[in-house]
Amino acid sequence: MLKLCGFAASNYYNKAKLALLEKNIPFEEELAWLGETDTTASPLGKVPYLRTDEGSLSESQVIVEYLEARYPQTPLVPADPFAAAKVREVVTYLELYLELTARELYAEAFFGGKVSDAVKERQHKLLSRYIPAFAQVATFSPFIAGDTFTMADCAAVVHLPLVSSCTKIIYGNDMLAELPVKDYLKRMGERPHVQKVNADRKANVELMMSRRK
Repeated sequence: MLKLCGFAASNYYNKAKLALLEKNIPFEEELAWLGETDTTASPLGKVPYLRTDEGSLSESQVIVEYLEARYPQTPLVPADPFAAAKVREVVTYLELYLELTARELYAEAFFGGKVSDAVKERQHKLLSRYIPAFAQVATFSPFIAGDTFTMADCAAVVHLPLVSSCTKIIYGNDMLAELPVKDYLKRMGERPHVQKVNADRKANVELMMSRRK
């Protein structure tokens, strides 16, 4: 049986977990905090990583693409090549431009650290450029990349709340406020698998914070 390793406070872990749940693939979870990972399975010590009968895989997008190819039932990518590429385009914009840019601010926004004013200014400029570009590739109609739930939604559900909350905390305003993100997340929150991922994330965050005391 597949074993997803990492911890549920991680948005990238939850991206892979949501894909497994939505595709109805049996799997187990193995708790692995940062610093306690199996570096033979994840050489950079990152989460998530996936144990399979054939070996281990690291990086969330690699894992999701593997699941899509290995378990074609309940597809998370359209059969049409162009439509499939558009789904992957949305994932790229979400992760390469929005989430990774906002991630530079997480230390202060969520973990009690401090980010320099120079970094805040730089990331604000980048996000001011990247968010309108993302708005051009995302559809929210009703899903992030069209009329069906795809791997892009697995990414959007876990990344957009962090970008929204982070920018609101750091800059005093939600930089995603002009996009229909709240309505989208509300719709996605009605899905049972999203509810499970969110509940598990909340419980794991509490566990993680208790470990810091």
